[in-house]
Amino acid sequence: MSLVVFGSANADFVFSLPQLPAPGETVLGEAGAAIPGGKGLNQAIAAARAGAVTRFCGAVGADAHGAMLRAVLAEAGVDISGLEEVSAPTAMAAVMVDGQGRNQIAVSSGANRLARAGAVPVAPGGIVLLQMEVPVAENAALIARARAAGMRVVLNLAPAAALPGLPDILVVNEPEAAFLAGLHGCGADAASLHAALGCMVARTLGEAGAELAGPGLALHGPGFQVAVADTVGAGDAWCGALAAGLLAGLDWPAVLRRANAAGALACTRVGAWSADARAISALAG
Repeated sequence: MSLVVFGSANADFVFSLPQLPAPGETVLGEAGAAIPGGKGLNQAIAAARAGAVTRFCGAVGADAHGAMLRAVLAEAGVDISGLEEVSAPTAMAAVMVDGQGRNQIAVSSGANRLARAGAVPVAPGGIVLLQMEVPVAENAALIARARAAGMRVVLNLAPAAALPGLPDILVVNEPEAAFLAGLHGCGADAASLHAALGCMVARTLGEAGAELAGPGLALHGPGFQVAVADTVGAGDAWCGALAAGLLAGLDWPAVLRRANAAGALACTRVGAWSADARAISALAG
């Protein structure tokens, strides 16, 4: 069995500025070279580093940024045979960060708009992991096809939007849970969302860990105390480790504990960094 991740891949440019620009203002600062990003790419790398046999499906352009993203994925051990090269440029994000850690982000979706669900292989017993940075219609089509084929579907509803289809497992953070609760007129906790939607719901709670609710199941996994350098990518690391734990056949308490450990470890490095299986096991115990 294997894990297939369908989603976005970006080249991110991070600008360090003394203050965020006001409308019409130019602020001088510093920026480094493009770095890999996008929720789909981040989650695929996190899952592979957590021990899962992982394939990434998405789209990049025939440009230097696309080549960089391909190389990063391959180096992490991710199968990139499903990463298509399309006519649009590779997606890019400009991330402006001030001295207080506040940020403004602009994204050019580029090739991500051309990611095709029809190119994603489905097979009984596998797992497919999706996010919301590719076209909603493509996610909807893949959810329906994967579930019909007997795959387990994990949807990370990030950024928040109406559900494109009903997954087996829905992953949300607190703001995303509040958004869904408003849509469905229910509480924002995992149990209330499960009751309203009918699927299993995992809600991440930052340093407080995560909670999970499903048929006859209600769990809370505590977080881990770490020295936080940067919370960027923590949610993606959490999702990747969750999928890897499910693929390995672990029980839910162990899956939740390992996902929490991966999310915590991601906070100890700057950028969207993912811990490997050994580091996750050392922290999770």
